[in-house]
Order: sequence, then structure tokens, then C-alpha cells
Amino acid sequence: MARKKISVPPAFRPEFYGTTVLGERGQAVVPAEARKALGLKKGEKLLVFGMRRGIVLTKLSGLEKFEERLSKRLADIREVIRKNK
Repeated sequence: MARKKISVPPAFRPEFYGTTVLGERGQAVVPAEARKALGLKKGEKLLVFGMRRGIVLTKLSGLEKFEERLSKRLADIREVIRKNK
């Protein structure tokens, strides 16, 4: 059976930025190209998620913005859920 092809928005398409080395204290350097492309600044907080055999880093500020937008729409979301029960 053929798999259905899913269109992934550009913001969610993975990019490869190179490699890094884990130091003695568990620190890793995010490559400059990735920092520039993602707008990462010194001191920016990142969330760390374990994904099977790897890790994913994401900007905390991005998650906070998503939560803010979601909470503003919460009443609308609840109404859609109520109508579709």
C-alpha cells in the first residue's frame, strides 16, 4: 500500500547544520550557522527533549509564544471540542 505524502511547512522541515562535540562538562556548542538561522542569542534558554536515541533542543521563547497564542484561543478551542462531541 502506498503511503500518503504529507506536506510539511518550511518551519518544521529539519535542517542539518553540522556536528558538535560533547565536552567534559556535558556542554555542546551549537554551530554558528544554526545560531544565526534560528536567532539564538547568548544566554537564551533552550528546552531539551529526549527523542529515542537523540535529543532535540528548542527555544523556550518559541514555546512560550505558542502557549500565549493557544491560551488566547482557548475559548474557541473549547467551543469546537464541545460541538464535536
